This record gives sequence, C-alpha cells and structure tokens, in this order.
Amino acid sequence: MITRAHKMLFLVMLLACVIMAAVLIRLRNRAQDRLQAEASAAPPSIAEGTSTPPRAVTLYVPNDLDGSLTAVERNLALPGDNNAEARVLLENLVEAFHAPGSTHPIDVASGVNDVYFLPVPQSAGGGQEAVVDLSGALAAAQPSGIEPETLTLLAVMATLHANMPQITEVHFLVDGQPRDTLAGHADLTRTYMAAEANPEPTPVGAGR
Repeated sequence: MITRAHKMLFLVMLLACVIMAAVLIRLRNRAQDRLQAEASAAPPSIAEGTSTPPRAVTLYVPNDLDGSLTAVERNLALPGDNNAEARVLLENLVEAFHAPGSTHPIDVASGVNDVYFLPVPQSAGGGQEAVVDLSGALAAAQPSGIEPETLTLLAVMATLHANMPQITEVHFLVDGQPRDTLAGHADLTRTYMAAEANPEPTPVGAGR
C-alpha cells in the first residue's frame, strides 16, 4: 500500500530530477557559448591554419638537353613551419618533373618524405643543414646516369637555397636511410654545400 509519505517522497525526487536536468542543460549551453566565444577570439594564425598568403617562389627545373637549370616562378601558399615549407617547395618541384613536356622526366607522384633542419656547427651566419629524405619511389623512377642524377640533386639544392637562404648545406637520405647513390651514380654519402647549386649552374656535361 502506497502511503502519503511515499507519494511525497516520490514527488520530491521527481522535482529534484527536473531541477537537476534543467541545471545541466543550462551549464551545457553556457559551456557551448564560452567555447564559441573563445574560437571567435582566437588569432587568425590559429583559427585559420598556419598557411600564409601566396607568395612568389622560384623552382629550379632541370633541362636534360643541355644540363642546365631553368628558373620557374610560381605563387604558392606556404606553411609557416620551415619543414613543411621545404616539403611544399620540393613537392612542387617534383610535380614539374612529371608534368607534360617535362625537360627532366621522372614519373613519380610524390618524391619527398620529409625535410629536417640541423644547425651547422661554427656557422657565423646561423646557417642550417637541410636533410632531404627522398622517397624510394623517386629513386626507383630516377633515370640512371651521372648527369640526370646530378641534375635532380642540383635542382633540389638550388630550389631550397633560393627560397630559404639560411640553408647552407644539404644531405640526402632515401626512405629515411643512408644510401650510396641516387640511382647508381650521384653520390649521396656526402654533404653538399648549397652554394654548389648556384642559380646558373655550369652544365653537368660541360668541359668533357
């Protein structure tokens, strides 16, 4: 038999549940409003990503016919992070390798795994060494021969140095591992001086 006391207790508990639900809904709404306000007040670099407006960059595209590098101007939206910026530059360079009518055809969709930066010891100007981790796919697709392989390395070095002049040295890996050569000829065991890839390099076959 349900007594009057039981009925009163049930009503009190029901009222308490209703009040608690209302409080929880109000707290949830206030939390959502606070999150929206914080998102609206966030700096553009956080709310809209780290990419900057497009700017002019220079890619150095090899020409296998005369062993030269051709400067190609592009407008690219580059990330604010140096590593990501270097990857974007080199991926656009690799796209030029397999574009229709390429003067340095390498049939590969993605040629760079990552780019790392290391300080150069005893560098007066705060120079950096770029460690370029090429993909195994690029190495496999690279036409074998000292001239085409050297042109690929020169193009990478010249493109990095032209757009990121703090890079004074470049070292190459393939799929994160040291490798003797790119495709049987160009030396990957050494660290290259970025100045070796000047804007107007001497043709690879010159002087022979």
